[in-house]
Amino acid sequence: MQVEAGHDTTPKTILVYADRAEVRARVIAALGRRPTRDLAPLEFVEAATAAEAIGVVDHHEADLCVFDAEATPSGGMGLCRQLKNEVTDCPPAVLLIARPDDRWLATWSQADAVVAHPVDPAQLTEAVVTLLRARAGGAAARRPLTGAQLAG
Repeated sequence: MQVEAGHDTTPKTILVYADRAEVRARVIAALGRRPTRDLAPLEFVEAATAAEAIGVVDHHEADLCVFDAEATPSGGMGLCRQLKNEVTDCPPAVLLIARPDDRWLATWSQADAVVAHPVDPAQLTEAVVTLLRARAGGAAARRPLTGAQLAG
């Protein structure tokens, strides 16, 4: 771990899982490489299939995951739940949902934060930054955060 003036400068790896390339591109563009000065730069690993995403998480190659709940054939909700139940020290997960009524499923999926499609860059960035800071501080999110909770 590299530390510069009290800050970790080791890049943080974000897994972006979505079957559609345009969704992955929107997530990456929304976050950018340096969303905040107090966190290390971000690097991105894209996964278009559940098998790719599982491999990244199984090998502890991600500091945080962003899952598209609308991905097919394996949705991000089920994949998130599977990884949270099977991987020791699973990284925090942000779930992208298309319908507000799906927020209750985030509890089932064990997602740490929920952001609506289409991706709002400010909400997504706030969710990711909050979770990365909590992970760096050793804290764990207890229940899914919504965009309203993050903004308020």
